[in-house]
Amino acid sequence: MATMETMETIGCDVLVAGSGAGGLAAAVTARKAGLAVIVAEKASVYGGTTARSGGWLWIPGNPLARDAGIADSAAAARRYLAHEAGNFFDAARVDAFLAAGPEMVEFFQRETAVQFVLGPQFSDYHPDAPGGMPGGRSICAAPFDARALAGNARHLRPPLREITFLGMMIGSGAELLHFFNVTRSPVSAAYVARLLLRYGRDRVFHGRAMRLTNGNALAGRLAKSAFDLGIPLWLSAPVTELIRDAGAIRGAIVMRQGKPVRVEARSGVVLACGGFPQDLARRQALFPHAPSGREHFSPAPEENTGDGLTLAERAGAALSLDLPNAAAWVPVSLVPRREGGFGVFPHFIDRAKPGVIAVTRTGRRFCNEANSYHDFVQAMQQTTPAGEECAAFLITDHASLRHYGLGFVKPSPVPLGPALASGYLLRGATPAELAAKAGIDVDALQASITRYNAAAQRGEDPEFGRGGTAYNRYLGDPKHQPNPCVGPLATPPFYAIKLVPGDLGTFAGIKSDAEARVLDQNGVPIPGLYAAGNDLASIMGGNYPGGGITLGPAMTFGFIAARHMAKARGMALSRERAAS
Repeated sequence: MATMETMETIGCDVLVAGSGAGGLAAAVTARKAGLAVIVAEKASVYGGTTARSGGWLWIPGNPLARDAGIADSAAAARRYLAHEAGNFFDAARVDAFLAAGPEMVEFFQRETAVQFVLGPQFSDYHPDAPGGMPGGRSICAAPFDARALAGNARHLRPPLREITFLGMMIGSGAELLHFFNVTRSPVSAAYVARLLLRYGRDRVFHGRAMRLTNGNALAGRLAKSAFDLGIPLWLSAPVTELIRDAGAIRGAIVMRQGKPVRVEARSGVVLACGGFPQDLARRQALFPHAPSGREHFSPAPEENTGDGLTLAERAGAALSLDLPNAAAWVPVSLVPRREGGFGVFPHFIDRAKPGVIAVTRTGRRFCNEANSYHDFVQAMQQTTPAGEECAAFLITDHASLRHYGLGFVKPSPVPLGPALASGYLLRGATPAELAAKAGIDVDALQASITRYNAAAQRGEDPEFGRGGTAYNRYLGDPKHQPNPCVGPLATPPFYAIKLVPGDLGTFAGIKSDAEARVLDQNGVPIPGLYAAGNDLASIMGGNYPGGGITLGPAMTFGFIAARHMAKARGMALSRERAAS
């Protein structure tokens, strides 16, 4: 067994643990500043949770919005975040994020392969709150041709299988609308046909899709930027131990090709390991709906087991574990797979479509279904009696199902047979028959649908006010009037899909200052140790203000950490030159 004396030693300025958006943003920024960087990735593929995500970043005052003439201000965004975070508002880190976020976007668009597109109508999740906006703060990675990655494309983590169509990625916004309208618009049919032909060609010649969208595009663009700069990206290389000397972090032990390697990092180590969504023990301790840790279903990579938090704790770091929500909640459904087991499908937009409601086993609605996924799961948690399974059911009729799809079930003309045969989709000729199959209170479900339909005929939802915010309406069907989110369930048969809690990343994490420096138990920065991404405690105070509030801060604090290390390195070299 290798000892410190016999172990291979490699030197660099910056060691980054993790290859998601936070880690790669730190790596690229540091290298651009002249620092020597190594990225160590635990998995056999790179891209982390980012590669499975929607690829959106929440950056108030971003340059794309400014160029589009959308008025915003850091003061308004600060007011909004103060409202959202409540007692957990961290003024220093929020101010750092709001100042550096637009700079980060400008830097990456100017200096790297990373390019963004604006979501001008993508509303904040609580747009009517103080400082909220009806659009312009969320940006998304532009589609990317993976052929630019050459041989490295095969090591990019593929997108979440359940949110593809036959393995093909579908972009957000206008592209998704084309898929919804494929049987109703010749223009959409032609558009989708071109994408399918390109996807088929890519599968034949490359074995995977080469046209990347959403989070896969962001991960691909960041990786391309890193490769262009010559940054080594080690795969299957977990960081197992931090090297501490005289109170400072001097590097880490990395398992590489089955052997421990001592990596000495002159400027610092950045922990960006993806948080702890797959850590059963922390889930059990922090997720109220998961008393054993197993009642939670995350689409995050299985490697995200909290390594960054564990490494930081061992180095004396403090963790922030008291947020009102330990993770970014999303309702998910479990999709049976032919080879056994199941995949996890996150429900982002289907809940807001007309002709869809959500109920618990009591048969009663419990929230505005068109609210954010985070708010929806909070309502599930609050509605579930202690000791009972936290679950809900999406209920729809035949017309809505074939028009919009539901969860993993695609709209017409994709057949329903496989979903029905697997038990993923339940069907009943009447609401009563459907309720009996799903284990829902029969009388209550019938009463809920009757009550909902009476007002839905007029486009109203007096019970929960669905369609009442810009965010609700953004997710609805703009062609359905007078309310894009409200329509009756009237065309039999009726269908149901079971929902359970999942996450889009963890909020609880490592405490840091405004420079992304990890803090010890006394609130003092640990020299040489930084954190970014979901390893870092969220600046959102356990709430979910808008689309991209994980990736936006992830890239921004990676950027901040790298700039701080570069500045410190420059000052150290100046002192050395002065001394000599």
